[in-house]
Amino acid sequence: MTESVKNIVVLISGAGSNMAALLKASQQENWDDLLGARVVAVISNKPGAEGLVLAQALGVPTQVLDHKDFESRAAFDTALQTLLDAYQPALVVLAGFMRILTPDFVAHYAGRMVNIHPSLLPAFTGL
Repeated sequence: MTESVKNIVVLISGAGSNMAALLKASQQENWDDLLGARVVAVISNKPGAEGLVLAQALGVPTQVLDHKDFESRAAFDTALQTLLDAYQPALVVLAGFMRILTPDFVAHYAGRMVNIHPSLLPAFTGL
């Protein structure tokens, strides 16, 4: 194993099919030993997101930060950034995270964030 583990945090909003594939691959391919990388949390902006149950079943801690509890997008993003930074992420994966993020949030994770959802908001909203 490499000397320091690279923490990965996954953000979801719904069923979590992309997140589940990522978690299963990380476990089956033993990323922890092979790459020194580990998915340390799954965070959703929706309390009822089905993906939270999947992540828990795969042994990954979950948290919810409901965007409806915040007065603005910027306030939510500030709280999300604080939550994420507690995990010291080397990588933040947007796996069906259906929120438009503020430029300051995106800049904070520049070079450490990837969107694996098949659509890019707001240009291509999908369903």
